[in-house]
Amino acid sequence: MTGIALVTGASSGIGFHIARQLASRGYDIVGIGASERILALPDRLPQVKVTPVRADLTDRGQLDAAWRSFEELGVPLDVAVLNAGKSLGGGFVDTDLDEELHMLDLNVTSQLILAKRVVRRMAEQKQGRILITTSLSATTPTPYESIYGPTRAFMYSFAQGLREEMREYGVSVTALLPGATATDFHDTAGMQDTKFGDNSWKNDPELVARLGVDALLAGRDHVVGGDRNTRWSALRNKLIPEHVKARRFASDSKPHTSK
Repeated sequence: MTGIALVTGASSGIGFHIARQLASRGYDIVGIGASERILALPDRLPQVKVTPVRADLTDRGQLDAAWRSFEELGVPLDVAVLNAGKSLGGGFVDTDLDEELHMLDLNVTSQLILAKRVVRRMAEQKQGRILITTSLSATTPTPYESIYGPTRAFMYSFAQGLREEMREYGVSVTALLPGATATDFHDTAGMQDTKFGDNSWKNDPELVARLGVDALLAGRDHVVGGDRNTRWSALRNKLIPEHVKARRFASDSKPHTSK
């Protein structure tokens, strides 16, 4: 057996494909998800042992219970994938504050709480690998997803700093920055009436997951998840002024029905 991998957001989207990539390489999976879909994960990954854990990570009690579910296995933690996240489309003047605070809880607070548990466990072990899913949106202003982009920028910066801290413990930290990916992510964000509502031009989630897992196992600091156009966008974002990037992003993210 290669080891144990803990994956959040494992029931669908990029998280599921990351879990499948790890399973194909021999890792047993502890998969965490908020919906009942997570309970079907063992049937979807039959080649390895899968422990599904249903938990809403924005609820501290459920998050703590999810971590206890892993601890009760009594095994080392070889890989941790902090992948759970969501977005919310629309102009900030119109969006619901409670929904945005919930997104902050999921995209940032819950990830930090889990990261604290993970790094302390791996520091004791003197080994481990961590993959943190951020986004290409971490490299640009994100009008009409005005809170989402900053949550991903926060996690990207966190991953880079944590990587340096954990070097002395023999633990690697890798950030995955997916470009737009053909999942239900933008649909659940309410962005059907934007360019992002069409999945036909987006990256294959299997490709994004494979690139992320390859980078994780190679111990790289980060990887852009996507095709050549996505990698070019990442490079371009390093060179273009922020106000220009903001206008470019808005042309894709602004609802067609907005003025």
